[in-house]
Amino acid sequence: MKAATVHEIKKELNTLESTTLVELCLRLTRFKQDNKALLTYLLYESQDEKAFIQGVKAELDEAMAELPVSQLYFYKKGLRRILRNLNKQIRYSGQPATELELRVYFLTGVRNSGVDLDKSPVLLNLYRQQLRNAHKVMAKLPEDLQFDYQADLQRLE
Repeated sequence: MKAATVHEIKKELNTLESTTLVELCLRLTRFKQDNKALLTYLLYESQDEKAFIQGVKAELDEAMAELPVSQLYFYKKGLRRILRNLNKQIRYSGQPATELELRVYFLTGVRNSGVDLDKSPVLLNLYRQQLRNAHKVMAKLPEDLQFDYQADLQRLE
């Protein structure tokens, strides 16, 4: 079975009735957890981006508090898991300002965790890569927002 293009799907969705469309969306949410999470974001959280950011930051704080700082192997493993979840949340939003704020918050959490990044090249590379990602996102923002985040990123370098 060949998958249809986005344009074809959009055209077909425009022809469907609203009840059929609701049934299709509900069926789609049953297949994958990510689809359900994205639909939850779009329906409930996309209207209030600040509350969404605060919720993600709270989840990030909880996850960072559970990381074992004394064992680098498990710390790296947990940090990658946190980063995977963070990237998922960033993808749901799709807004550069939200992405930059969450990446800066993540980097601040890693910096304040008390783990010496120089002891582990993997951790250092992960940190530097996230810093590069933050700089790339910052370039997409308007100049006034770039100015706001410039000091935060310089402090994290």
